[in-house]
Amino acid sequence: MTLELFERHIAEALAAIPERFREELKGVAFVVEETADRNATDDVFDGECLGLYEGVPRSEYTGDPTGLLPDKITIFRNVIEEEAETTGEDPARIIRHTVWHEVAHFFGFNEEDARRLETKWEERRNT
Repeated sequence: MTLELFERHIAEALAAIPERFREELKGVAFVVEETADRNATDDVFDGECLGLYEGVPRSEYTGDPTGLLPDKITIFRNVIEEEAETTGEDPARIIRHTVWHEVAHFFGFNEEDARRLETKWEERRNT
């Protein structure tokens, strides 16, 4: 898949998020990285992540941006493409779920709740 198509799938995933939530994402940087290599000391990253949210979740944000880096969501292209190839799942669907999952982390959802929210959004999308 070309980078252009991959990025288009990310944009489509964001467009499918309800507008009231999309408004909150205006300052978040969405980045595509080819590889999922990270510093071994990063205990948040396990090397097999499809995406990664870095920042202060909205549930913990005090409103004072002093000293804070911008929020960033990284989508790992090679891991998603390998997942699609291995499972036969549509890469656009994997990208959509990855984007939604990381956006849920941005709003402060833990891993379990983020997965539940992904499922809920997918159900609404299909109705």
